[in-house]
Amino acid sequence: AGFTLALTIICAIFLRGFFSLIPVLIGIIGGYLFALTQGIVDFQMVLDAKWFAVPDFVIPFVDYTPSAAAVGIGIAMVPVAFVTMSEHIGHQMVLSKVVGQDFIKKPGLHRSIFGDSVATMLASCIGGPPTTTYGENIGVLAITRVFSVFVIGGAAVIALCFGFIGKISALISSVPSAVMGGVSFLLFGIIASSGLRMLIDNKIDLENKRNLIISSVILVIGVGGAFIKISGFELSSMALAAIVGVVLNLVLPESKGDQDGIEIEEHI
Repeated sequence: AGFTLALTIICAIFLRGFFSLIPVLIGIIGGYLFALTQGIVDFQMVLDAKWFAVPDFVIPFVDYTPSAAAVGIGIAMVPVAFVTMSEHIGHQMVLSKVVGQDFIKKPGLHRSIFGDSVATMLASCIGGPPTTTYGENIGVLAITRVFSVFVIGGAAVIALCFGFIGKISALISSVPSAVMGGVSFLLFGIIASSGLRMLIDNKIDLENKRNLIISSVILVIGVGGAFIKISGFELSSMALAAIVGVVLNLVLPESKGDQDGIEIEEHI
């Protein structure tokens, strides 16, 4: 993990031209090769995999009875959909700051959530998990400074094609968790830094105890990797931080000093 992190940082800072756009990929490849020398890569799954393999699809009302499918949707899919919605909002705010455009207003949060919801519905119809935005992608955008939707769309098409090539899918699955963890150190750190910059730009008063408590709890949960597993689905650290932040914002009372400040501003 340390080798992957160091290599990614070096590539992001010192490389120029095309290679400066892919420091994360270089870091993963370099970390993978280093893991090979340490003997922690298992190639057996790659050898056993077929060159062409159709992904497993599960049709709810065909592979399961309607009642069982309805129970599964109610217990697993619906709660996770609400969780990913809160995660989506947080990611859009950070992405707006990274790119320098207000995506909350244009194209609009209602449109992006609608697109996320349609994708979740389609994924659920073939047995896939609810879709969500990924904070790692925001970190990649911040490092490479490539914000083109065509690049992201092209990457999605390539990923879909890889899903039908068993050898490549197995090769990607063989990447040790330590390698991905090293890259995640940098990516999630960038997300946290972007969030702190949002607090500074919006002039949030961190001398206020209420603001300090809420921001501190959100930061520790989000960066610390805390998660909760409930009835088979996992509440990720980003989603958990968003939910806890909303709850604290609703529960914790505003101090008298805040109210006085608001009254003074209104009077002025």
